[in-house]
Amino acid sequence: MSMNTGLTRTPLRRFLDYAVLSVLAFVFALPAIYLLIGSLKPSGEVLNGLSGFLPTNLSFDNYTAVLDSLNSDSTGYFWRFMGISLLLAFVVVTGGLFVNSMAAYGLSRLKWRGQNAVFTLVLLLMLIPFESVAVPLFYMFNDQRNTLPILALPFIANAFSVYQFHTFFRTIPPSIEEAARIDGAGPWRTFFAIIVPMSKPAFASVAILTFLIQWGSFLWPVMMVSDPAVRPLPLEMSVFQVQLPPDWGQILAFGVLLVLPVLVVFAFFQRWFVQGVASSAVKG
Repeated sequence: MSMNTGLTRTPLRRFLDYAVLSVLAFVFALPAIYLLIGSLKPSGEVLNGLSGFLPTNLSFDNYTAVLDSLNSDSTGYFWRFMGISLLLAFVVVTGGLFVNSMAAYGLSRLKWRGQNAVFTLVLLLMLIPFESVAVPLFYMFNDQRNTLPILALPFIANAFSVYQFHTFFRTIPPSIEEAARIDGAGPWRTFFAIIVPMSKPAFASVAILTFLIQWGSFLWPVMMVSDPAVRPLPLEMSVFQVQLPPDWGQILAFGVLLVLPVLVVFAFFQRWFVQGVASSAVKG
């Protein structure tokens, strides 16, 4: 009797789950929808409350205005700001995937003296917010201000990324590495030929999260950049939006242009990212 009741309620529960999730997804998407619609409307119609969601008088004038206003030596070039941000993100993501995955492999799969103590230190580093070390870093690297390397190098090694890789590597059966060792593969070959191909979901997750953090980085560039020639895009947006009088249509168009690379990166990695989330849910 109870089994039949449970079976008849399952479709209803599933419907309610999807209904609640759909409503929540729509609520969370509202700011992005407002951003997109507002970027296509005249500035005077953007800040009109709920009527700002109405798709009226749409055009790409705000986008062309943003690109035209940042197209000279005096204002800087939009595509230069975008290129600097992309370069910094590329260096931090690729360097971080290499450095942090190797560190995690050494901490999770290799056996050496002091291994647990080092991993405990990595966990403790996760508890330290960047704001607490920003000022000491500023004084340490004050001579390298307004240079691109200093905007990227401090963020390549990341304790949270090491922890993410470490957690995933621990789920790989040791028998796979034992078989590789019998075939004559050393730690380096085992890592690059076996562990890395099996860990695409972990690499995708770390790449997306690292890109999001680096792309939206603001505090460190504010502290280290005073030369417009090395100004990343988020910092340029803060300069753009305080110009008077504020043109909210152009500001929202700038915001859309700032978000687009994030969507492209997620679309590229989403297949492996979803696999990683699904496998984590199953193992959990």
